[in-house]
Amino acid sequence: MLEKLEELQKEFRESVGTLADKNSLADFKADYLGKKGKLNDILKGMREASADVRKTVGAKANEFKQEIQDSLSAQLLKIETAAINAKLEENWQDISFTDSVKAKGLLAAGYHPVTIIQREIEDIFISMGFDILDGPHIEDDFHNFEALNIPDTHPARDMQDTFWFADMKHLLRTHTSTIQVRGMEANDPPFKFIGPGKVFRCEATDASHEMAFHQLEGMMVGKDISVANLIYFMKALLSEIFRQDVNVRLRPGFFPFVEPGFELDIECLICAGKGCSVCKQTGWVELLPCGMIHPNVLKAGGIDPKKWNGFAFGLGLDRLVMMRYHIDDIRHLHGADLRFAEQFKSY
Repeated sequence: MLEKLEELQKEFRESVGTLADKNSLADFKADYLGKKGKLNDILKGMREASADVRKTVGAKANEFKQEIQDSLSAQLLKIETAAINAKLEENWQDISFTDSVKAKGLLAAGYHPVTIIQREIEDIFISMGFDILDGPHIEDDFHNFEALNIPDTHPARDMQDTFWFADMKHLLRTHTSTIQVRGMEANDPPFKFIGPGKVFRCEATDASHEMAFHQLEGMMVGKDISVANLIYFMKALLSEIFRQDVNVRLRPGFFPFVEPGFELDIECLICAGKGCSVCKQTGWVELLPCGMIHPNVLKAGGIDPKKWNGFAFGLGLDRLVMMRYHIDDIRHLHGADLRFAEQFKSY
């Protein structure tokens, strides 16, 4: 019986590598491990065998079963990998903009306008001594809410329309303010930095709203920082970005992480303040919430609010792009039409 088992094992090892598709793999498995399979045929004689034989053959049979399972899994992986590689080879295209690509009439796309504006803003702030930070898309409750002075009972949580994971402890970040928290944790004041990135909120899409969009947050922490410092840096940013004088207004606004808080609006550059779908017929676009950092936020970041203070701001990169290039629908920024990006290749 042991000799038959060893012969079957040798036969299996010689054959398993020749299987080339999933159907033959399934048939092969049934041929060896099925109720009427070759292994069971051998083991039927176990009833008449001595205890020593049953022990030896049983152990060997169990080892063989495990080998069959492992070998078939490995072969299945090879088959699937070969199928994927064959499909990739069949559909492969050279996407570099070469003469052969031009001959096929394919488009030469440029940088996405969000990338263009983000890089410009980064250069502007780097020239003013700011650092550029990044952070994860998947966040925890502390960095997205608690550290920003938004406790469990705070109504701002309901306004965020959050994408939560199943454990209800992790989420897709709803704002890039999380980068500010991590920046405070990692740096000792004084410092100033910005953090651009993509954020996610479960809300209906229209001409000025998307579920996934881009923001840019920034903060400056030092001693004797005032609203005047905030206004200076915001004006410097806007004049550089729009390359022209723009009309702005500063009005009181409530945000849990700043006190006092402000809304900085910009006169709609799409309609020149006359009213359109982007500004919702108001002539103004909410662009830049800002304010002085709340002491609770400084504490959460490991900074003593009795020694240090500062300002923070956040702006919608997508809306800034729309104002800059007179794009009247945010959904153009998140589509997959290369013809849209192709318009910006000269920038």
